[in-house]
Amino acid sequence: MEAFYTLQGEGYHQGKAAYFVRLGGCDVGCVWCDVKDSWEAGKHPLQSIDAIVAGASAFPGRMAIVTGGEPLMHNLDALTDALHAAGFATNIETSGAWPVSGSWDWICLSPKKFKAPLPEILPLANELKVVIFNKSDFEWAEKYAALVSPSCKLFLQPEWSKSAIVTPLIIDYIKDNPRWEFSLQLHKYIHVP
Repeated sequence: MEAFYTLQGEGYHQGKAAYFVRLGGCDVGCVWCDVKDSWEAGKHPLQSIDAIVAGASAFPGRMAIVTGGEPLMHNLDALTDALHAAGFATNIETSGAWPVSGSWDWICLSPKKFKAPLPEILPLANELKVVIFNKSDFEWAEKYAALVSPSCKLFLQPEWSKSAIVTPLIIDYIKDNPRWEFSLQLHKYIHVP
């Protein structure tokens, strides 16, 4: 769908320079999705892996983040092999609803109620990032925190349109449950993609 060089705006790698590769196609359908244009894969032209890696290599940062849509709808083995060969660390942001492909240095799992993650991704996740839309999402977050590895980083992130309402709830929750951390969508505050 698009590719761009910016700062990672959320989660564990927040604030780091990164080249984003946003793939078209998503069947999860989050009501709050801020890139609904990514849902229909056929709306976006195919691009060669060489072109994607060349685009990424034009910038000094060496972290490539593959996102979507839902990137695991695609087989990502060849893409991650090429990115690694070009010296990139490979990160993915996924709902985990599709089988894992590709070789990843960091997996950010963001499970969604609309289409739950597959069990095989849970032990692989380096980061669990749960979007909080309403109070029941805390229970959802705990369900998946119990299923990921003990070393997995745990983040709660307010859904952007309800941030004023849910942010105080998240703050109180983290104070009571300090294994969680707050994830802020920094990119929306500093106005970068």
